[in-house]
Amino acid sequence: MELLTNLALGFSVALSPFTLFLAVAGCFLGTIIGALPGLGPSNGVAILIPLAFSLGLDATSSLVLMTAVYYGAMYGGRISSILLNIPGDEPALMTTLDGYPMAKAGRAGDALVLSGFASFFGALFATIGLMLLAPILSRIAYQFGPAEYFALYLLAFSTLGGIASNNQAKAALASCIGLGIAMIGLDNQTGMPRLTGGNLHLMDGIDFLVAIVGLFAVAEVFIFIESHGRGSSIGVKLDKVTLPVRELVRGIGTMFRCSIIGFIAGVLPGAGASLGSFLAYVSEKKWRGGERSGFGTGEPQGVIAPEAGNNSAAGGALVPMLTLGVPGSGTTAVLLALLMTLNITPGPTLFTDRPEVVWGLIASLLIANFVLLAMNVPLVKIFVKILTVPPWILLPGVMMVSFVGIFSLTGSYFDLLLMIVFGIIGWLFRKLDIPTVPIILGILLGKHMEDALRRAMILSDGDWTYLFSSGISIGLWAFAVLGFIAPFFVRHLIRKPQAITD
Repeated sequence: MELLTNLALGFSVALSPFTLFLAVAGCFLGTIIGALPGLGPSNGVAILIPLAFSLGLDATSSLVLMTAVYYGAMYGGRISSILLNIPGDEPALMTTLDGYPMAKAGRAGDALVLSGFASFFGALFATIGLMLLAPILSRIAYQFGPAEYFALYLLAFSTLGGIASNNQAKAALASCIGLGIAMIGLDNQTGMPRLTGGNLHLMDGIDFLVAIVGLFAVAEVFIFIESHGRGSSIGVKLDKVTLPVRELVRGIGTMFRCSIIGFIAGVLPGAGASLGSFLAYVSEKKWRGGERSGFGTGEPQGVIAPEAGNNSAAGGALVPMLTLGVPGSGTTAVLLALLMTLNITPGPTLFTDRPEVVWGLIASLLIANFVLLAMNVPLVKIFVKILTVPPWILLPGVMMVSFVGIFSLTGSYFDLLLMIVFGIIGWLFRKLDIPTVPIILGILLGKHMEDALRRAMILSDGDWTYLFSSGISIGLWAFAVLGFIAPFFVRHLIRKPQAITD
């Protein structure tokens, strides 16, 4: 009964005309962003956050819009993967293995329809899982003290950093840079300035959004300039779109199995949609007989599996963000910044203090999944046209939205200069293959991690063993170490599927 009551509250928020409009608009924009190679959900959400503030949206409306963009981008990533053999984002990499061969064989329409239904099934499964699991996990989180939260933040850094890069040392370096940036400003306890260099503009610290938009959106423009404007064009033409009923019925079991795998991967902090997509593809290939399955040669189930997995993982990543205040992926790290900027602290109390935000979001996601299915199957030809937009038109528009949005939010010319500096840093780090997501995570969680450590030391009178004083904290420390080491073995397994693409 409590669940039904909460859902009724959520739908009363989600079905208001304005919130419904935002969900549909977010789905449309997200699909476009996902379809464009290289942008992806992280960049898309980062670009549009300033727009949300410019429009003066409240917490619920902003979160509904941005998560609809997030879901839409996950749907849209498959379009360029299938037609261009260029993943719209990293989780869509596995879709190229069978999607592009299907397109070259004249079945581009079938591949797009099957992947659209698989995306719908995975995202809907994850949303239902969020609805059922998040309240339970939020009750468990009430048992967390400062020692447990410190270990939890450490877990987020070790897992997210490990998955985000091929080099653990570079991921650790990026995390340390993010933590260092988080220290800029006035000390919370002493009021003494730290790392400001005497600059009054830095006394309040670095704004989340300035760093995020710079590292993602502005850096993307610099990458485009460096490439001398080389754009994309349609690699395989889309002639007709039909409903392959037989393959769709055969794929129901695949969708269900891969959605479970993807959701579990998404709930683990830092694992995200990339790992969910990979595990779903590999497990389904083994389920169907390994090399005899035909995966990698244009097998329809090879398109369904990764799409169900990555969309389910994307929804699962919202669970730790909402219940523990720890992002499950790079995009949810950006969403976490949005909530914190709106003075909303994700965590166990969010479900009791602001139930309209949480349940309005869940109800909106349920609606958005059906909207996305309608957009991405019968209207897929419209989004295919987006791939023909020249980047020299698109990316200056991205830069304009970024500058106008940040200035309307902060009203500071210094923040615009700082955003450009972060853009240069993001461009340089992309060149050096240093991940930027751990930097964002450090900026977001650095002060909270410091506060948790200080409270733990105060409660224990400086005894560092207090950090290992409970079963929960010991378990989180163990998972943090495992999360840092595990990517070494995961990448060894990933090499085989990547060899197929080469």
